[in-house]
Amino acid sequence: MLPLLMTTMPGMKRDCGGAAAVLGAFKVAVKQGFKDNLHALFCLAENSVGPNATRPDDIHTLYSGKTVEINNTDAEGRLVLADGVSYACKDLGAEIVLDIATLTGAQGIATGKYHAAVLTNSEEWENACVKAGRKCGDLVHPLVYCPELHFNEFSSAMADMKNSVADRENAQSSCAGLFIASHIGFDWPGVWVHVDIASPVHTGERATGYGVALLLSLFGRASEDPLLYTVSPLGEDDEEENLQRDSKRRRLV
Repeated sequence: MLPLLMTTMPGMKRDCGGAAAVLGAFKVAVKQGFKDNLHALFCLAENSVGPNATRPDDIHTLYSGKTVEINNTDAEGRLVLADGVSYACKDLGAEIVLDIATLTGAQGIATGKYHAAVLTNSEEWENACVKAGRKCGDLVHPLVYCPELHFNEFSSAMADMKNSVADRENAQSSCAGLFIASHIGFDWPGVWVHVDIASPVHTGERATGYGVALLLSLFGRASEDPLLYTVSPLGEDDEEENLQRDSKRRRLV
């Protein structure tokens, strides 16, 4: 029997980068004063062999009530994230749900080593993520959001969906995000934002701390900190419209 050489698992300690970003941003947001309801959910998965480990062809019923056929045991993060966003909607009544994770190696191919990938059902929030990234240095670039074309990659004859795509050359990072979104529903009226930070979360073997500044900048309008309020892009368009309206009113008077 040949020994199994594990060459890809060392260094996976950085795979907690999404949870680390949420923890860091949540701590600072609370410390600086946050005026809205803010919840931090940590969707954690342990990669260990044991009698309760997930096996190929297992079918799990997730918190959303939907069933998932496991065709890739390494696509475990999206399972717990799907439960997390479902819990946020069903139990916490959240109107805005943002998940951030080191979800796919394909993110680095899609948007590179320095830009995280954002996938969202809101054009306003997509633009806000890009602007916030430019202001704080945690750069972001949009992915294609097209569930009507991409979600069929998860088709299953046994369950509501599989947990990994059929075609790995068809927008992998977008598809992985859509898997998460499907557990709150593509017709959900709230704002859902997914940020894949697999590449910018590290440089070599060291973590970069990516994500903390991005989240604080993005949600800065709800902060009592004047600097965070200033750098947040959300609401900027409304302020510009008000300034233009006031200027026009003064000219008329």
